[in-house]
Amino acid sequence: MPKRALVVGLGIAGMSAAIGLRQAGWTPVIVERAAERRTGGYFIFMFPEGVQAAADLGIAEHLHTRNPEWRPGGNSWSVDRWGRRKPVLGLLDAPSGLAAVLRGDIEAALWQGITGDGTEDAVEVRFATTPVEITEGAGGVQVLLEDAGTGKRYREDFELVVGADGMRSSVRRMVFGPDEDYLANWKAMICAFQMKEQVPSYEPGDSIIVSRPKRAMWVFGLADHAPCAWLTYRTEDIPDRFAGPSVEQVRAAFSGLEDDPVVRHVLASLDQAPDHVFDSIHQVKMPRWSKGRVVLVGDAAWCMNTYSAMGSSSSLRGGAALGAALREHPGDLATALDTWEAGLRPYITRQRRSARIKQQRFVPSSRPAEVLVSAVLELIRKVVHRRLAAEYTAATAAAPAGAGR
Repeated sequence: MPKRALVVGLGIAGMSAAIGLRQAGWTPVIVERAAERRTGGYFIFMFPEGVQAAADLGIAEHLHTRNPEWRPGGNSWSVDRWGRRKPVLGLLDAPSGLAAVLRGDIEAALWQGITGDGTEDAVEVRFATTPVEITEGAGGVQVLLEDAGTGKRYREDFELVVGADGMRSSVRRMVFGPDEDYLANWKAMICAFQMKEQVPSYEPGDSIIVSRPKRAMWVFGLADHAPCAWLTYRTEDIPDRFAGPSVEQVRAAFSGLEDDPVVRHVLASLDQAPDHVFDSIHQVKMPRWSKGRVVLVGDAAWCMNTYSAMGSSSSLRGGAALGAALREHPGDLATALDTWEAGLRPYITRQRRSARIKQQRFVPSSRPAEVLVSAVLELIRKVVHRRLAAEYTAATAAAPAGAGR
C-alpha cells in the first residue's frame, strides 16, 4: 500500500509538495481551508531555480509566462519628485533568465499537475477543511480534521503531515510552537493587486517606480495582461495597521504624493480593484523544519518575505526536493527529511540574507540610501542596457525580411 501524506494548504508550496510526494510513490491528500481554489494573484518573479523545479515537477509545459519584449531604451521608468521619468534597470533586465508570471499562473500549472492529464490519478483535495489537532504515534500521525461546511470533525491516520499553510501556519503553531517564536517583524507593509489598465502615457509593458524614503510604489508591466501594482512602506506601528480598512491605511501611507499622476492612477485603481493583498512583512526563522513525521515547506518553514522575490521559486524547489529525498530514501523517513533540509537550507539562508539588501531597492530606508541605491543601479543599467541593445540590434538584423509585419 502506498504511504499516505496529509498536505495542509493548496498554495504553491502545498501543490508542489503533493506532486513531489506522488512522484516518490506516496498518496498525498490536500486539505484547504478556503471553500474553493483561489485564482488571480499579483505579479511575481520566477528565478531559474523555480523554472527548473517546475520542469522537475512536470508542470513546465502548463506554465504561462508574461515577459514583455525588451525594446531599445528599456521598459522600466523611475519618476522623480518633479514628475520627470528616466530609464532605470528593470527587474527583468537581469541576465539570469527571470520569468514574469502572476501567482495564479503558477497555481494553475500546479493544479493541472495535481488533477492529472489522464496518465495518473488526481490528487485528492478537500476544500473547507482544516486540521484541529495533530498527534504523532509510533508508526504514524493521527490528525483531527474539521469540515467547515458541516462542522463535522473526524480523525484520520497518515504517515506524514506536510504543513504548507503559509507564514502564519496553523501546523507550525500546533506542532512547533507559537508564531512569536519564529516570526521576525520587519516593520513594513505591502499592498498588491491587479490593475485594470496601464498608467496613461505609458506603454502596456512598461514598469514604473515611484520611490521615496520609507515608501514606494511599483507598477509591473506584463506582455499580455494589465499591469500589477505593488505598494510598500516602512512603519513602526504594525498592530495599528490592521485597525481600519486597508485601502484607507494605504492612502494614509502615501499621503502627500497625490500630485504625481502615477500615484493618483494607482490609488484610484486600488479603489476599483475587486480584491487585493494587504499584509505585514516578516521572515520565518526556524532551527529545524521537521519534527518527527511533521515537516513544514514554503513560507511556513522559511518565509524570506516579499523583498527577497524568492518565495514562489523556493516553494517550487522545496516541494520538488522533498519528493526527490523521499525517492532516494524510500524506507527511512527521518533520513529523507534530514537529507532534504541539509540540501535546501544553504540556499534558503543565502536568499534570506539577501532580502535586507533587496529591501533597500524596493523601499529605501532614508534619502541617503535612496541616492546611493539609485547611483549604483544607474551604473549597472548602463552596462546591462548596452548589452541588451546590442543583442536587440543583432536579432533585428538577423530577422528575415518582412518579419513582424
